[in-house]
Amino acid sequence: MNKFFIILFSTLLIASCSSSDITLENSAPEENTTMAEYEIGIGDQLYINVWQNPDLSLSMLVRPDGKISVPLLGDVTAIGISAAELSAQLSERLSQFIRSPKVTIIVTSPVSAEFFTRVRITGAVQAPQSIPYRQGMTILDLVLQAGSLTPFANGDDAILYRKTSEGTKGYQIKLNRIIKKGDISTNYELRPSDILIVPESVF
Repeated sequence: MNKFFIILFSTLLIASCSSSDITLENSAPEENTTMAEYEIGIGDQLYINVWQNPDLSLSMLVRPDGKISVPLLGDVTAIGISAAELSAQLSERLSQFIRSPKVTIIVTSPVSAEFFTRVRITGAVQAPQSIPYRQGMTILDLVLQAGSLTPFANGDDAILYRKTSEGTKGYQIKLNRIIKKGDISTNYELRPSDILIVPESVF
């Protein structure tokens, strides 16, 4: 059942992008791609520290409606912005009640990040996977997690789909060369939310 949902998710994600939305690149991905600043999500645990105001400093959970309850301020929307942005907003609003407030926010448990940053592999592999992203993971790591390719896989026509600031881009991956010949020229390091699709051979 999990295998079915992984395949369905990946299929719908790629299908939702028209051919004009996805750019198939002829070059390798940029090596030093800067990861976007983490945005707070539902279920995240936050620690809010207001300097020299212990009564206002506390831990709280981001509710399903995307808000948190802050003393003096009431409900405040937290999702979709970074901890630094939320700190600045709270500092500005608390300045109505206390002099020069200094607010620091730490995301102590980024629950929502686990799903959105997962990397996925589907298509002609033994066991399609959706696994948590780990820094340093490569294409080969992902393929091994999936139990390698099926006998019907067209490994050298695999495509790595990656979300960028310019839209979704596709990079051709030569899996047969990686696995059978040790050619690691396309064994790129993964980034959060990457999807690797392995097609089947037409023969």
